[in-house]
Amino acid sequence: MRRLQRAGALAPPSIGNFGPGLDVLGCAVDGAPDVVIAEVNGTDGRVCILESGHPELPTDPELHASAIAGSAVLREIRALGADCSRDIPGVGLRVRKGLPLAAGQGGSAASAVAGAVAVNALLGAPLGELALLRCALEAESRVAGRHLDNIAPALLGGLVLIRSLDPIEVVRLPTPGSLYIILAEPKQRLRTVEARAVLPERVDRAVAMHQAAQVASIVAALYAGDIELLGRSIDDRIAEPARAPLMPGFVAAKAAAIAAGALGVSISGAGPTSFAIAANADIAERVSEAMRSSYERAGIGATTWVTRPGPGSRTFDPDLPLPRAE
Repeated sequence: MRRLQRAGALAPPSIGNFGPGLDVLGCAVDGAPDVVIAEVNGTDGRVCILESGHPELPTDPELHASAIAGSAVLREIRALGADCSRDIPGVGLRVRKGLPLAAGQGGSAASAVAGAVAVNALLGAPLGELALLRCALEAESRVAGRHLDNIAPALLGGLVLIRSLDPIEVVRLPTPGSLYIILAEPKQRLRTVEARAVLPERVDRAVAMHQAAQVASIVAALYAGDIELLGRSIDDRIAEPARAPLMPGFVAAKAAAIAAGALGVSISGAGPTSFAIAANADIAERVSEAMRSSYERAGIGATTWVTRPGPGSRTFDPDLPLPRAE
């Protein structure tokens, strides 16, 4: 394993929950990523933040997602034994935030994943995917809650099912080539802790059974390549009804998207970003405009765009131009 002086990693935006899949389904999407550059910084074997990526993000490594994940990587490497853990240097992280804060696009997960992958690459990449998931989950648990539905797709790409947290087991799902995704980001912020606070502690049996059926139907639709079934399965009766009142304009924007041809619409992660799916690029563009116009009529500025399921985290040479999303 060849250690480096500098290593870079990027991690994409993601849709947590993916409709009814609260904490168990997530999808990475093409878009401006979070970028972390790790560099040797002294000899103390600790991680520090050299650039936090945003004025509102902490420089304390105990509070920044990328540093928490990076520190977990160092512990995992030490646990591997003498050959891997000998002379671990201090590590400094420079973060470039491509994702907005408190927007429901997996911003903390992207920073955690990019931090873990960058530190691992700096030290010769001794850790595999499962260990990196553990390290990034440690960070996400501290800053946003213990769930993998953003972490796993940000690391692995595409659509991912979280079968288990204890022990961690995730399943990559097939992605239909005809799947287009529209994201609508209103000029609002909604912290994950606030959005999770309104979730019901208990749900009726009928709601629980419906929700389980929709998650199963999503998996079936993805394997069958059935976009219409996928759209019908984006039917969340637990998180969406609880969170919609925290998101002015969402209900009308959802109705506008459906009227414009969207096959399914729901909240992205904790919100306030929402997502819709469409079967081709032309319909996706109409849906994007319909959602933006709906927010505008409500007096709420919003940015909407069309994207596709995207790749997960990647490393790069920080001395070369940043690679484009695939």
